[in-house]
Amino acid sequence: MAMNSDTQGRGQWGSSLGFIMAAAGSAVGLGNIWRFPYLTGENGGGAFVFVYAICVLLIGLPLLLNEIALGRISGKNPIGAIKATGGNGFWQIAGILCILVCFCVLSYYSVIAGWTIGYIFTELINIPIDFADFQQTPMYVIPLCFIFILMTIGVVLGGVSGGIEKAAKFLMPVLFIIIIFIAGRAVTLEGASAGIEYYLYPDFSKITTKVILQALGQAFFSMSVGWGLMITFGSYLPKSGNIVQSSGWIAGMDSMVALLGGLMVFPALFALLPGKDPAGGPALVFEVLPMVFDAMPGGNFIGALFFLLLLVAALTSSISMLEVPVAYFIDEKKWSRKKAAWTIGIAAMALSVPSALSSIEGNYFESLTLSFLGNTQVGFFAIMDFTFGTFAVVVICLMLSLYTGWAKKIGDFANELALGAPGFKGGLRSAWIFFIKWVCPIVIALVLLDLLGIFGTPQEGG
Repeated sequence: MAMNSDTQGRGQWGSSLGFIMAAAGSAVGLGNIWRFPYLTGENGGGAFVFVYAICVLLIGLPLLLNEIALGRISGKNPIGAIKATGGNGFWQIAGILCILVCFCVLSYYSVIAGWTIGYIFTELINIPIDFADFQQTPMYVIPLCFIFILMTIGVVLGGVSGGIEKAAKFLMPVLFIIIIFIAGRAVTLEGASAGIEYYLYPDFSKITTKVILQALGQAFFSMSVGWGLMITFGSYLPKSGNIVQSSGWIAGMDSMVALLGGLMVFPALFALLPGKDPAGGPALVFEVLPMVFDAMPGGNFIGALFFLLLLVAALTSSISMLEVPVAYFIDEKKWSRKKAAWTIGIAAMALSVPSALSSIEGNYFESLTLSFLGNTQVGFFAIMDFTFGTFAVVVICLMLSLYTGWAKKIGDFANELALGAPGFKGGLRSAWIFFIKWVCPIVIALVLLDLLGIFGTPQEGG
């Protein structure tokens, strides 16, 4: 395998802690705090949480190790990593998809992140705002989305250790402090115990095929596998770094934030809005939580803090989404970081506009429809989310596990994981190889078939 040790101009992590914080930051995003609680609500509470935890351990973690090993062994972005390890044109599709996924998801993710900026201010100055009206006002939504993308460009311009690592080392502890504070406030409310019980005590009779597949899907998205983020971040790791230990920390922090996300939402929901359906869907956080905060003493301050937390979580993810295409243009096209960050950032702004407009009734982008093997998505935002944020991610996970497990010598990647991780041998090494070769491809293929509606439960985008 041709390996490339040239890291000049690309940058490198200054410390293991910096890498863990940045990678955990890319994994911890709106998926944990916005998506996880409403999926839990729709899929039977504690039963979903239980299945999700197993999925992270048995599927998410092996895939995470796989991507970081591929990144470090090649020292490249997703396309370069497959080229450098001798992958032909077919396998390079996975790398191209990674770049596309990061760019396209950044465009519509920034719309949701823009909403959080708006809500920080409406909570702080205590203006009650109807979420449906807010979503349908382009003069709020589009500028807020652009502000968020500009914040993302600002961090990525600083480089790997000067921008991304510095930002992550500051933002991640802030995120944990805020989330622990709000969860602590929520669980001490009178009547919160019903919410805690709903959330943490699994009713195993509620575990269905749909719940398992939804939990698996959430494990992919929340662990940031299948995006090329971890390949890119792995490429900035020195050979002495312990990938196995770092991945354990990343998976642990990611799951912890998701679990705390639920502890912020459900106890408060059951205590302050009894009778409200916990399966509130994607708007759960924006519609229900402001009502919850209003019912708390000092609620507008806690509300502003919560939306600041969402903004921080969104930013730690969007930084890595922008970094993947930026790394590609720096590596393959020899662009400067400044040129790459601005060009891709401005293009993402342009692509974000149809997503922002797709929540406006009567707008062309709202009624756009995509039908795919019995699976229908309506609206530009939903089409983008299904195509790039869901379907393409699962395809990439499948291709990468087949690539390292079957197309290449998996022993080379296992050896890469063992560098700096002396404990990665014997049973642990064999288990990882078995999971990447057999368990992950089979399980991912099932998720893919489910997304296509083969099992009669076509997925909603999200």
